[in-house]
Amino acid sequence: MHCILKKTQEIFAFVLSLFIFSCASNVEPAVFELPDYTEENVRAEEIKRINEFLEKDEVLALWRATLLGDEGTIQKCYQKVLSSLKETEESSDYQNAFRLLNSLAFCGHGDLSENGYSPQKIKEIEQKRLNLVPGLSRSKSEKNHVSTYISGTVTVWVDKGIKIERGLGYADRVIGSGFFISKDGYLITNHHVIADLVDPKNKDYSRLFVKLAEDSDTRIPAKVIGYDKILDLALLKAETDAPFVFNLGSSEGLEVGTRIFAIGSPAGLERTLTSGIVSATDRKLFTLGSVLQFDAAVNPGNSGGPCIDESGNVQAVVFAGSVQYEGLNFAIPVEYVKSLLPALYAGGKISHPWISAFGRTWRDLGKNAGLLLQYVLPGGSAFRSGLRAGDAIIEAGGKQIKTLEDFQNVLIATPARSIIKIRYIQNALDGGLEEKEAAVYLSPRPESPGRTVYESDIIANAFVPIFGMKLVPTSEGRRKKFSIVQILSGSIADESGFSENEPLEVRTVKMNEDKTAIYAEVYAKNRKRGYIDSVQMIAAPLDSPYYF
Repeated sequence: MHCILKKTQEIFAFVLSLFIFSCASNVEPAVFELPDYTEENVRAEEIKRINEFLEKDEVLALWRATLLGDEGTIQKCYQKVLSSLKETEESSDYQNAFRLLNSLAFCGHGDLSENGYSPQKIKEIEQKRLNLVPGLSRSKSEKNHVSTYISGTVTVWVDKGIKIERGLGYADRVIGSGFFISKDGYLITNHHVIADLVDPKNKDYSRLFVKLAEDSDTRIPAKVIGYDKILDLALLKAETDAPFVFNLGSSEGLEVGTRIFAIGSPAGLERTLTSGIVSATDRKLFTLGSVLQFDAAVNPGNSGGPCIDESGNVQAVVFAGSVQYEGLNFAIPVEYVKSLLPALYAGGKISHPWISAFGRTWRDLGKNAGLLLQYVLPGGSAFRSGLRAGDAIIEAGGKQIKTLEDFQNVLIATPARSIIKIRYIQNALDGGLEEKEAAVYLSPRPESPGRTVYESDIIANAFVPIFGMKLVPTSEGRRKKFSIVQILSGSIADESGFSENEPLEVRTVKMNEDKTAIYAEVYAKNRKRGYIDSVQMIAAPLDSPYYF
């Protein structure tokens, strides 16, 4: 069957899935506390742990050694990372070399120039990393005839064999679109188009083909090189020379009203061109970054096709259209494609990083001023590095941070298992002026950040990122009674009518079967409802753009 908006369905599926839940947990987790490294036995235990990390993840070991402050352990880890860097360079694994180089630079130990990595040498490695990647070295396209642009698109065809229904056999297939970014057959499409091919749980027969716009009868074998489930992108390699290669343009200049064109194979109808305008530029349908909304007609099968300007430069990648509302369609900004291409070309599933925190854009005196931390996971990398709720990030990885999106862009472009330097204002909400720096390890982002929070912290704290309410206990034992001390503006708690200084009793907390959504049954005296005693059910997804 044709691929129909799987990504959009996944985003909103939690609403429908809240009727089937797993068992509730009444056991509060033990909350992490920072170790006291002034105690000799604690330091010895941490050095032992760092040595174990050194065999599995030398960057994590270096970061933990930095936090410990033991010079001998730091140098041991530094030399190990340096050795791995040289090995990756010799094997032309420039994506990992980039990760290791940045980690060494941001951790603040040693002089890379003294170890053979001058600024010029670092630039050369970075250039080699980008030169190898298809689609990143092309100049701006010249204006061509529309038929030329169409020839650079393909129909992506996932053959899943025969499906048996009521004793009859039907051809089972997924159809999407794609477009060439290199002459030797590399092309971009959506992850959800090829999801069955890369799902380790899927044991069924499936094969991948593409069909050229100029030859729709021939199936050309293709393979998946790399894919990103969160941003719904995939890099494929087809065994053919591309008739036309698209230039990756820019989404930064797109504004509401900008004219764009979409090319694809809706319902399998190849060579379909539609036009329209950008309707919005900041829709948060993904858990990382923002997407474009546009009104050019797209249908099932358009997924993965290019949105281009009049000169044929790709500005976005179509990923969904809404079957409920005609004209409500979405596309992934091409900046994300360009940021992810080195990782996609390196192969396999992309693992995005996070610092184990939650927050929103901080507005100070009416202006975007940074990223406000509203929750920091105990034991997470931000917590271990000294960041706390109330701090505001103003720089990360050498980039100025004024909004949540700024920080997300840094995360998208930075590999997981790296170290970056973060500059932040301590206690920003209390008028703090002191700026601090911290080297922070970027852990792989979990599939369900909210579940990690719920399973690692007590309810009083976990309810901040999950439901948007800060609680303090007012009783002990099994009866979980609290007082609400803070409501985050725009949160689920805010929209559900809860207010500060109200009493609240948490009766049960449960997750759905696939651990993507959570709900709580609470007993409250809601001020906005005349202090009438009531039992309410509140629900939330366990992932959102505000986890980072």
